[in-house]
Amino acid sequence: MQATLHSADARRAATETSQFPPLESVNRPTVPTEQAAHYVNRRPQTLRGWACAETFPDGLRPIRINGRLAWPVAGIRAVLGVAQ
Repeated sequence: MQATLHSADARRAATETSQFPPLESVNRPTVPTEQAAHYVNRRPQTLRGWACAETFPDGLRPIRINGRLAWPVAGIRAVLGVAQ
């Protein structure tokens, strides 16, 4: 019975989407990987792979800050073709 409850909780957590503000309202120069992945409709691990292999789309080069990736909001907008 415990395994069933645990797996149901895990399934619910996996299907819940985290809430990020709309891209139009983001006024920071960079966003973390999870948020950038949400905007470009990819998994965070895909963006990490892009950063590692340096195969990211033009204008979307991440900045490494203390071992973490910060993705430029202007680059995300450029990739999506959204004008500011």
